[in-house]
Amino acid sequence: MINPNLYKTPVAVDSAKHRTWRLAHPVNDWSVASALNSLFVASVEFGDACSEYPLVFVDAGADAQGQKQVAPIAVMGLHDKENLFSDGVVWRAHYVPALLRAYPFGIARQDETRALMVIDESYAGWSQTEGQALIDDQGQPTDFLAGMRDQLEKVETEIQRTRHFGSLLVENDLLSPMRFDATLPDGKTLSVDGFLTVDDKKFGALSDAKILELHKSGALGLIHAHQISLRHMRKLVDWYVQRVTAAATA
Repeated sequence: MINPNLYKTPVAVDSAKHRTWRLAHPVNDWSVASALNSLFVASVEFGDACSEYPLVFVDAGADAQGQKQVAPIAVMGLHDKENLFSDGVVWRAHYVPALLRAYPFGIARQDETRALMVIDESYAGWSQTEGQALIDDQGQPTDFLAGMRDQLEKVETEIQRTRHFGSLLVENDLLSPMRFDATLPDGKTLSVDGFLTVDDKKFGALSDAKILELHKSGALGLIHAHQISLRHMRKLVDWYVQRVTAAATA
């Protein structure tokens, strides 16, 4: 999944073009993600991600059968192209989402069954002399590149499983539009919307049989992780106020 606020120049890995390219990985300068205000997280990540990020859902269009799809994302900023977790070169969380850990590598879907490995050529960390090589002397992927491909393929598998979780939420009509309002120190109101969250009333109205069904599918634990994560919206407001205050006094 290629987010244009992170991948500025995504291109397919080419054994000829990138034969001499090297990379120090993982990334240690997170200013590269300063414009990334949200990112997809797979359901398998909820246990770790809910302790640090607000996890919400967004409309992801429709599948081949015309059924509505939703996707879970970690919210990282309160405005477009604002990342409050990126503090200069530092990342302000212990857990880094899987897709971000893989950067500058990524997966771009060609269709329902095919995906292509890409790299962000604009990333400043590429080198001709330092780090891990992508292509060996025989023009074949190195173990490092093959390992990154395996890592991304595992993420892609988890994306498919996450779609099933989203389908359960849609089928049971559990999602409603979210609006988060906060009063800033200067008295102004900050409003955040455009996301979907599990509706407490709809969730509370589910039958015992349906709750048991969600529990057996693993969806119930994911719903609880999502609900727990929403408390971090307040943290983002606090970080936003800190950033604005620091900029005003600089």
